[in-house]
Amino acid sequence: MLSSEIRDKFLKFFESKGHKVVPSSPLVPEGDSSVLFTTAGMQQFKPYYLGKESPYGKNVASVQKCVRTSDIDEVGDESHLTFFEMLGNFSFGGYWKKEAIEYAHEFITREMGLKIDYVSVFAGEPGVPEDKESAEIWKSIDSSLEIRKAGREDNFWGPTGEEGPCGPTTEIYVNGIEIWNIVFNEFYCNRDKSLKPLDIKGIDTGMGLERLTMVSQNVSNLFETDLFPSHPKTREEGIVADHSRAINALLEEGLIPSNKDQGYVLRRLMRRVLLYKNRYQLEIPVESEVFKQESNKFDETLEAGLKKLKEGEDPFVLFTSYGFPVELIKELGVEVDEKDFAEKFKQHKEISRAGAEQKFKGGLAGHGEMEVKLHTATHLLHQALHDVLGDEVMQKGSNITPERLRFDFSFQRKLTEEEKKKVEEIVNEKISEALPVNKAVMPKAEAEKIGARHFFDQKYPEEVSVYSIGDYSKEFCGGPHVNSTAELGHFRITNEESSSAGVRRIKAVLE
Repeated sequence: MLSSEIRDKFLKFFESKGHKVVPSSPLVPEGDSSVLFTTAGMQQFKPYYLGKESPYGKNVASVQKCVRTSDIDEVGDESHLTFFEMLGNFSFGGYWKKEAIEYAHEFITREMGLKIDYVSVFAGEPGVPEDKESAEIWKSIDSSLEIRKAGREDNFWGPTGEEGPCGPTTEIYVNGIEIWNIVFNEFYCNRDKSLKPLDIKGIDTGMGLERLTMVSQNVSNLFETDLFPSHPKTREEGIVADHSRAINALLEEGLIPSNKDQGYVLRRLMRRVLLYKNRYQLEIPVESEVFKQESNKFDETLEAGLKKLKEGEDPFVLFTSYGFPVELIKELGVEVDEKDFAEKFKQHKEISRAGAEQKFKGGLAGHGEMEVKLHTATHLLHQALHDVLGDEVMQKGSNITPERLRFDFSFQRKLTEEEKKKVEEIVNEKISEALPVNKAVMPKAEAEKIGARHFFDQKYPEEVSVYSIGDYSKEFCGGPHVNSTAELGHFRITNEESSSAGVRRIKAVLE
């Protein structure tokens, strides 16, 4: 059975059981700063386990795209991936253990035609009882089924991040591989790791599409499935194939490689595959201008870094000056004293933090008349850049003083004179149209639905302010702004330059 058929079969099965099919949420989670990436299907549903009313009803199902970097050193073996798809069914007080286990058994045995080797249940520990109920349910379904008991490490899941819903699990094994994990969310884990019972008992399940495809297609590892057409044979080929899927997925969502947060992880993945490409002459299935730029930069960086090492420089220089993570340095064959490296890293962070505190904070410097005008002009500039350069443009930062505006945005090359002139013309045209500027407060989901622009990696509250400039521009924004673009005057770009890798900076004035 093809992986695409398994996806469809899973969603149709749970739709027939009264579940609402919900699309995959973004890989960079919205409104959840506890994690860098979406690592599980339940993340977008966390509020509904805590009592917030679900707009989808009590029972939902999804195929969620996920990125996990905790397994990065194990990628390339038969069962670990950085990017994967999670099949999941979820319930927020709609049903409990009996239905969840019955659905799973029916889907695996009848829909997929697979034989369950054994299942595991939570053995219990001080403060959390043994899950006898799940064991009894499994026995009632199949009295011959082997049921194993395991502790917290294997059969207790959550939370995602430092706190959140969690609970005991039951796991299903086929061909000796865990393919489905059913979590019974009955506790809330606090930051101090203490547990308290939840008012609403929830079901949270996860089944890796790649693993299910592997056992369904009766192959020995993930890379022999139809999800990996090149069928990698070596560990290095597997790493490149897996990381390339992750890179493509992150680039599709507009993420740009950088030196912090999600962008830093993307850069690590890119540099790792580029290193293997150079060392093992491997093809990389990534077609992206962003990736090409990063590849060119990597070649220069690698050459410069290796030259420094030959001159006797400390390997830590590869990290501070060239952005190489420690595992990449080791893969270059360089001996690393990890204890010494960790101590230097700690000192480096303290120095960086002290320097950051001295920097002028971005954004609106004040609420004077000129700053307010330039703030509105910044919104016009943002939309005009999209009109001229396309949707590759994403705001990366801004700074406004009484003298000028500064706007940073993702773009891979220097703007041409014609492009800058066109941007200026559009902004001045909108100013001459005397467009009204209006503020509306609305739910975040509604603001996104109407196309209001916002920072890709910013965490917003459930209710946001949206400023609209006529029908031309809509953005999440706290204000303030002018009442009409007629108040702005003439807009002129004074400078356009590189701010950092893949990020351009425009400075402009109103005259």
